[in-house]
Amino acid sequence: MANRLQGKLALVTAAGQGIGRAIAEAFIAEGARVIATDLDDTKLAGLKSIKNKKLDVRSTAAVEALAKEIAAESGPLDVLVNCAGFVHHGSVLDCSEQDWDFSFDLNVKSMHRTIKAFLPGMLQKQKGSIVNISSAVSSIRGVPDRYVYGASKAAIIGLTKAVAADFIRQGIRANAICPGTIESPSLEGRIRDRSQATGKSLAEIEKAFIERQPMGRLGKPEEVAALAVFLASDESSYITGQPHLVDGGMAL
Repeated sequence: MANRLQGKLALVTAAGQGIGRAIAEAFIAEGARVIATDLDDTKLAGLKSIKNKKLDVRSTAAVEALAKEIAAESGPLDVLVNCAGFVHHGSVLDCSEQDWDFSFDLNVKSMHRTIKAFLPGMLQKQKGSIVNISSAVSSIRGVPDRYVYGASKAAIIGLTKAVAADFIRQGIRANAICPGTIESPSLEGRIRDRSQATGKSLAEIEKAFIERQPMGRLGKPEEVAALAVFLASDESSYITGQPHLVDGGMAL
């Protein structure tokens, strides 16, 4: 089935690489008019979006300004995809207050900012799909050394359910995608960091990531993007308020 998002206006945060990039590309391929944003807008090069924008999702002023700009130029969004996030490594004993505040600001409050800014336009249309990237490591499953990451990703599931419940009779759907371990530049960076911190080889660290996946391999960003297309499309019109796993069996 082609053109599943034909005519829909979608905004994707952290669209420069990894899951966000794959989602933006999949949306464009399915006919959506995509506004792609990233803190480093040079990473957006090559995307056939209608607009590439630098956006710091930790700035309420920047998010609100972008929402006004888009409303004036293109009208309300049909789809909002929140991909920006950060993975902190460590237990409660390794988590400073700064680590906690940064993780929750980027992983959770950024979604509060974008939803609050773009939801009013969706409500005018009485239709819209919000897709938030959470994680299998959340309220679904705990893994070692992901203390504040797991807590923040669990909060995303709660946030998603709350938005879904509040606006279910007004045409708004909100769902969360909960990936397992996905191939990405972010993962490559974490593998390098863990190798330097532990003295283990890159191959050993990568093997540990792979071994925690029951399928015996890492996921691909395109596999997450396929689920995002479904949740953004009218095919999922009877689905809201749910965490959707794409985790290679990690949560079994």
